[in-house]
Amino acid sequence: MSNDQPLTFGPVNSRRFGISLGIDLSPDSKQCNFDCLYCELEKASTVTKQDQSIEVSKYISEVQNALIKYPETQVITITANGEPTLYPYLDELVDELNKIKKDKKILILSNASLINDVKISAILQKIDIVKLSMDCASKECFKKLDRIDKNINHLDILDGLIRFSKDFKNEFVLEVLFVDTINNKETEINAIYKLLCTLHPSRVDIGTIDRPPAYDVKPISYNELQSIAYTMEGLNISIAHKTKTKLDKFLEKNELLNLLDKRPQTKEDIENLLNDESKIIFEDLVKNNFITTKNQAGVIFYGRNKSKKV
Repeated sequence: MSNDQPLTFGPVNSRRFGISLGIDLSPDSKQCNFDCLYCELEKASTVTKQDQSIEVSKYISEVQNALIKYPETQVITITANGEPTLYPYLDELVDELNKIKKDKKILILSNASLINDVKISAILQKIDIVKLSMDCASKECFKKLDRIDKNINHLDILDGLIRFSKDFKNEFVLEVLFVDTINNKETEINAIYKLLCTLHPSRVDIGTIDRPPAYDVKPISYNELQSIAYTMEGLNISIAHKTKTKLDKFLEKNELLNLLDKRPQTKEDIENLLNDESKIIFEDLVKNNFITTKNQAGVIFYGRNKSKKV
């Protein structure tokens, strides 16, 4: 296949993964087995394999040149105009990237559609950070929101996620994108939360539409994302939203510790949630080791130090 499009892009400064050099495994056209309502790419019929693919050597050559030009790169991100696991030479590509990455990490962004395929699952096991989309837990939601290809069974995705999460030893991130009136209903949120609790991801990114979507669907508010996050106790939830609402609450020492006991908070959460007085209390709790910090796939989370009594 001849190709005039660049095969890599960036690097860009990702808030959640650091300085990222992207690899596009479908630079000329959208090739995806989902046709998500919120996708920023144009509407397109779903496919189960790539009709157009570029050989691995061209990707490796571009990546090597980019890493010489941008030595500050921290993450090499495998993505596509569509679904990167449809790329037929993914196994070879990952092996070659592992040979040249040195101190960089490899990240893949996937819709998890093929996670039940043992070959795909085995390839993902060789990647440093795997980020999978999980917008739905019910068949109805998969069909309505993610608009999955007719050859994909949503139960295979769910079963594959569970098996993969048990075997994967590296950084595992899940992403849930909420769309108004579809997957922000209480029953769907509860089902998603139940599934998340069985998967034990390093981190869960929740967000909503922030770019013009392919279809006429609407985002939910930042406040609603906050409310959803607070129902998902015991998980490392990171809220991805371009427009922040300053909640500016006052929380006393015990209230802060109780909050962190239920759900770890990111630096952004703390900045958006607390007023200046509570931030002073928070900083004192950190200083005195009542609050711990942990890096989860590039995002710092604050949690309660349960071994230290108040």
